Amino acid sequence: ALAEGKIGFVNSQKILNDAPQAARAKKKIEKDFEKRDQDLQRIAKQLQGMQENLDKNAVTMAESERRTKEREFGDLNRDFQRKQREFREDLNQRRNEELASVLDKANRSVKQIAESEGYDMIFQEAVYASPGVDITDKVIRALTDAK
Repeated sequence: ALAEGKIGFVNSQKILNDAPQAARAKKKIEKDFEKRDQDLQRIAKQLQGMQENLDKNAVTMAESERRTKEREFGDLNRDFQRKQREFREDLNQRRNEELASVLDKANRSVKQIAESEGYDMIFQEAVYASPGVDITDKVIRALTDAK
């Protein structure tokens, strides 16, 4: 019966926070997306400047000039929204891919620990797990040694 079996528990969120592979993946993603992030920040500043300029000078501006500036602002703002959305989508997709690869490695470690230590079942989700059955730190140690 299952009651007789040896049961373990592993906390995937802790692995994604603490495993060196996860930290490396985060650094790599930051580096890869840094240029686009800076580009977005630059456009945001530009939009802010345009908005302030419009607010300050709208009264003294000629109608045609104000319309032109508002149109330029609208065009840039739409472009900014699109770039921001694409940035977020690409970032999320990339993060999911990298983290899936970390969890893949973790699952291989879990399987090795389970086999070598005679576990019958390892849970990944649990409402409660006593520290005695939690093998998360063992998995993180294995991942740290594997690098």
